[in-house]
Amino acid sequence: MGRYTGPYTKVSRRFGEPIYGPDKTLDKRPTPPGQHGGRRKRKNLSEYGEQLREKQKARFTYGMREAQFRTFFERAKARNGVTGDILIQLCETRLDNIVYRMGLAPTRPAARQLVSHRHVTVDDKVCNIPSAIIKPGQKIGLREKSRGLMAVADALKNSRQTVGWVQWDTANMTGTLVSVPERSEIPENIDMQLIVELYSR
Repeated sequence: MGRYTGPYTKVSRRFGEPIYGPDKTLDKRPTPPGQHGGRRKRKNLSEYGEQLREKQKARFTYGMREAQFRTFFERAKARNGVTGDILIQLCETRLDNIVYRMGLAPTRPAARQLVSHRHVTVDDKVCNIPSAIIKPGQKIGLREKSRGLMAVADALKNSRQTVGWVQWDTANMTGTLVSVPERSEIPENIDMQLIVELYSR
């Protein structure tokens, strides 16, 4: 199965959170999707159900396929440290996520498209791999002919990204990953421990 290309609001309503960014429709219709919405009585989720739900939330948030997300987990598991923290750090240092954090795109899917269409450079070389892991100190920029894109200008104008581990210099149209963020610095509401428990079954 490929990555999700359906309606974003439906997914946000499913999890009860604006995982794709601010969503006016979600504010108006916060109930789960479906014919009966919030009126339908739902059984309490089992332990496995909670773990699966959290994993799906993480996958949708970062726009990753199941196989790719599982690979990230295995990479996190092989490193020294808290597996859940390392996993979300790997997700946060993906190129498409860094582009989103810098404010070059209003959403992660838009950031992924920007990268895939060869508008983004890493250390002055074009990189069209959204899942590429960026290391602290690497410079992210836009190709010369892409700097006048209206979509990028609008995104930067309306950007509300305030994370401290990435910096964007509008004058030079370049950004830098300052450091790998600590778990406490990452604003995403995802319980990574539940995901670790799910994959450890």
